[in-house]
Amino acid sequence: MSNRTVKYTTGEIGRIRIIRDFLPAPADLVPRDDNVKVTLSLSRRSLDFFKREAKKRHVPYQRMIRALVDSYAERQAAGRTK
Repeated sequence: MSNRTVKYTTGEIGRIRIIRDFLPAPADLVPRDDNVKVTLSLSRRSLDFFKREAKKRHVPYQRMIRALVDSYAERQAAGRTK
């Protein structure tokens, strides 16, 4: 960013065009899945990997593991329908 000072003036801005709201609602941005809590034992190596990678990306490690399992399940289900 520059350190220049912006000077505002009074008076008319000019022709204004109003556009309709095209942005989705916040709830539509992140669809909620029906999650079920489970107990899962992972190796220390796997857990450390997910924690390390999640920290780099500033996301919860559980979300990364859930995304991995979801992706695997979707690919396996798609393979069966062929």
